[in-house]
Amino acid sequence: MLGGVPGRPESGPPYHAPEPNLPNIKAAIKWQRQTDRRTLRNLNLKTRLKTLFKKAKATPEAASSVEAQFDKAARKGIIHPNKAARKKARLARALRTLAAAAPAVTATVVKKRGTKKK
Repeated sequence: MLGGVPGRPESGPPYHAPEPNLPNIKAAIKWQRQTDRRTLRNLNLKTRLKTLFKKAKATPEAASSVEAQFDKAARKGIIHPNKAARKKARLARALRTLAAAAPAVTATVVKKRGTKKK
């Protein structure tokens, strides 16, 4: 048996128990903490951007603020600038199709009120 587990046949790569990624330098421990914080913050922002994008597709009033949020995230390096541009273009296209379909959908029927019988 070369690198496997005792009692198991040698079919496949050797088994290695996963070792935690533990740095042994104080500065590296701090870098890891900082990376974890940044990763969590960026993930929260990305999730919020996705939610804002979906809401903006439904309501045109929020579109300009969503575009600004995408630009800000691209400036800070959280998302790629091309991704921000692509999302803004898709949002604009969705709003155009929504505006084109809106007159047919928003046609309302006005009911006349009758007089009450006494």
